[in-house]
Amino acid sequence: MRLTNNLRTTVSAAVIGACVFGFAGVASAQSAGQEQATTIDDIIVTAQKREQNLQDVPIVVTSLPAEQLENAGVRDIKDLQILTPGMTVTSTQSEASTTARIRGVGTVGDNPGLESSVGVVIDGVYRSRNSVGFGDLGEMSRIEVLKGPQGTLFGKNTSAGVINILTEAPSFNYGASGELTMGNYGAVGVSASVTGPITDQLAFRLYAGHRERDGFYDVNIGDGPRAEKDDQNQDFSTFRGQLLWLPNDNTSIRFIADYTTRDEYCCTGVQIRTGPTYPLVDLVSNGTGQRPPATGFGALPFSRQAFANRGTGQDIQDMGVSLEANIDLPDLFGGATFTSISSWRDWSGDIGMDIDYTGADILYREQNGGYGYSVDNLTQEFRLAGSNERLDWLVGVFATRERIGRGDTYYFGADYGPFLSLLLTAQLNAATAGAPTPPGPIPINPGRIGCFTAPGQTAAGLGGCLYGAVPASGPGFVVGQGVADFYDQESSSLAIFTNNTWHITDQFDLTLGLRYTQDDKSLSAQQRNVNGNGATCAAFGANAAAIAGALGSPATAATIIGNACLPWANAAYANRNIEENFDDGELSGTIKASYRLNDSVMAYASYARGYKSFGYNLDRVQTGITPVASLLFPSEVVDSYEAGVKMTLVNRTLLLNATYFDQTFNDFQLNTFLGTAFVVESIPELTSRGIDADMLWFTPVEGLSLSGGVTYTNTEYGNFTAADLTNPGNFPQLSLLPGARASFAPEWSLSASVNYDRSIGNGLRAGFSLAGKYMSEYNTGSDLLPWKMQDAFTTLNGRISFGAEDDSWTVDVWAQNLTDEEYVQVAYNGPLQGTAFQSTLQTGGTHPGTFYNGNLDTQTYDAFLGQPRTYGVSLRFKY
Repeated sequence: MRLTNNLRTTVSAAVIGACVFGFAGVASAQSAGQEQATTIDDIIVTAQKREQNLQDVPIVVTSLPAEQLENAGVRDIKDLQILTPGMTVTSTQSEASTTARIRGVGTVGDNPGLESSVGVVIDGVYRSRNSVGFGDLGEMSRIEVLKGPQGTLFGKNTSAGVINILTEAPSFNYGASGELTMGNYGAVGVSASVTGPITDQLAFRLYAGHRERDGFYDVNIGDGPRAEKDDQNQDFSTFRGQLLWLPNDNTSIRFIADYTTRDEYCCTGVQIRTGPTYPLVDLVSNGTGQRPPATGFGALPFSRQAFANRGTGQDIQDMGVSLEANIDLPDLFGGATFTSISSWRDWSGDIGMDIDYTGADILYREQNGGYGYSVDNLTQEFRLAGSNERLDWLVGVFATRERIGRGDTYYFGADYGPFLSLLLTAQLNAATAGAPTPPGPIPINPGRIGCFTAPGQTAAGLGGCLYGAVPASGPGFVVGQGVADFYDQESSSLAIFTNNTWHITDQFDLTLGLRYTQDDKSLSAQQRNVNGNGATCAAFGANAAAIAGALGSPATAATIIGNACLPWANAAYANRNIEENFDDGELSGTIKASYRLNDSVMAYASYARGYKSFGYNLDRVQTGITPVASLLFPSEVVDSYEAGVKMTLVNRTLLLNATYFDQTFNDFQLNTFLGTAFVVESIPELTSRGIDADMLWFTPVEGLSLSGGVTYTNTEYGNFTAADLTNPGNFPQLSLLPGARASFAPEWSLSASVNYDRSIGNGLRAGFSLAGKYMSEYNTGSDLLPWKMQDAFTTLNGRISFGAEDDSWTVDVWAQNLTDEEYVQVAYNGPLQGTAFQSTLQTGGTHPGTFYNGNLDTQTYDAFLGQPRTYGVSLRFKY
């Protein structure tokens, strides 16, 4: 019966928590009248849309119950990675650009036109972007991380894996809980929850939380007008209300409404290598404008000193409702359950940005509604599932309608014209035979700067200016807003799916899953130059012949003109409208065979095909100075093979699982920053091969459990040439990729935790936990430039707990990144600050056969850093 099942599930969740972590879950299980669980058999997952023991599921699943998440300090998806080997989560320009990767595979999050390779599902509702699923998760029942493509059952695009989050449901027993936290960086957090019956058929749960914290970066505001002297602070609130209605013994209906708001400033970067353009930034800014270069323009020591003269505010709102109904149909096909999940969600982000990441006033985006994006989404899923002695069957339909609106704007600061003039002067001096130039890596003749900085003028007539005969004349770059673009992408998707397990014998199971997905997407975009922007580019184009004649080199002239016609200043985008639409269908699915050798050992093998939909690159994209005709990029598919073993040993107190995987992605959707814009390129092939292994041991020592896992991956791009790309012109910036290890794909990733908790008498208990994550070195840039490598590092989270045995109160002393490990999340090219890739194929130097030569690299590199050590005290109570 539904009421009985609901109560059983509630008790089971408490028992699982006690079993896996041994902290507050112990008291919870005892208070529910249950014995403390001490075996693997009580770990239940829903990886195949039905409750199963973890060891019976032929999938690599990391199951993390509430107590383990709480003791490791997991509040959001980014925190989750410390407990999950083979998983990385990063944020870049804002918290709206959050990306999860599994086994080295994921989608860079700076472009909302791309859907996520790693799907996020919260309470059965698919979130189409990682950023949309990033926020305070509140009260969690458990999180399941499913590795590898899961395209049969979870949402529409899960080519690399799924993060399946289940929050606490309403209870028919009255209860209340709360937490007060204080920590360094001025951290303050408060949350409260209350649950209980309204009638004997209707229960509720309410949760509210608010957290604040100062930023991790010290910011030099340079030219201003930015006021904040720190960055990456925290200031958000979350509310969630739920109703659980049990109208009869066969029906349950769960309604959830939630709302989250973030009003923060994030994220600026720091220089990890300041290149030879430093004197130019220094010349136009108040103060140095950025970190001074190291000797020989080498790597800079780790520092959280950032430079930004413009604001980096982010105002993010996320809201939605969902309704899940489960109806038991005992007379249908010998017993079946009908499930309906309906949802509506609305997510929006309004973001400000200092685009050049310096104290100079060069390029920026105002936080005034002109830059950011929104995701409005409706989903409906129907499932019908049943089972008998030999068959577990499931059929379903999933439909979604989504609308993405992206606004983009650029503002030219007062220093843009002078700074670009300095860059052009340097290029001209280097390219012009006989031109007087001082020594140094950026050859600038101060006497000739006037050709480019005369009031209201620029280098439109370069012929005479090259040799100092006359000053140049022509329109200058606008100061203020120059770009106002808007992209409107609408999509609809309909999928039918089935997943069935045939119990051929008591030992041998065969699972077949199929899904057919039909996607239809359309794009309507308006690209606009405003306030006279583009006139400078047009003037350069009109004088192209004179420039080439004066330089004696059409190639050098093209480079000079290209700098005047960068995407945000290109006259070709004046009043440009784009209308595109495309539809496509794809068959995905899986076949799995599992054989139970005995009660303790199960072996399995599987094949799965995953799919990630095509989309549109919602940005200004150009080849040279010509806008690309179409912003469409194709779908991504993956074929995955796995073979593994799951063992439950030592009187069913020890779990040992290991799986070999071999994944091949075709048309892998790579979103990469080329220094001036993000472009999406389909890489013909990406392979990911390796081993996943997990262990969990409930030791004979009372209250002591150990868990851990290791992932070994070899994730590499296949060999390809420019002709294999959608846009061959992108190849120079991607020439380091063929045959190389992919970014964010460490060879080794290890997680481990130790947890101890027990009664110390007099109604009190005490315990501690320690969780750690090790990752070997990996590159943090999608273009694989050597300066973006992150060395191997280890992070540790720890917690000491003391409180009442009945959980009525608990005091936790905790620390995140206990050893204050210094590491980079993502490194990137400082816009307009040097050149990494050359214009010709390099036959010598550091990387022959590519367009990169480290000896000629003048690029300034910035980075978004990992969080420092944080620590504090939390007081929790429960009734």
